[in-house]
Amino acid sequence: MGGMLSSKSTPEGRAMALTKAKEIVSSNGVVVFSKSYCPYCNRVKDLFSKLGVTYKVVELDVESDGSDMQSALAEWSGQRTVPNVFIKETHIGGCDSVMGIHKDGKLIPLLTDAGAISV
Repeated sequence: MGGMLSSKSTPEGRAMALTKAKEIVSSNGVVVFSKSYCPYCNRVKDLFSKLGVTYKVVELDVESDGSDMQSALAEWSGQRTVPNVFIKETHIGGCDSVMGIHKDGKLIPLLTDAGAISV
């Protein structure tokens, strides 16, 4: 039973993870909070790679505080699912949001403005 408790998110852990997440977002133009096995995360990362985007990936299934960070992101952004994408410190959303913004022709200008892509 003790092992199960250790993987649970705690208020202290979430607070530390939130501070870490906000620091990552504020120091990178584009951040994708992801899970390495998630097909939706991979779609966003593939799109960013094809577009030549400079971005930071945080794989929550690999990070030791990934569970806390995912809970903290849910509290901060209102979104618990991954991918959880931020561009220039603005929460963009998940895969559908990113793909929709790209389809509407608004993604490249956002990425350019964030200094993550050169056109």
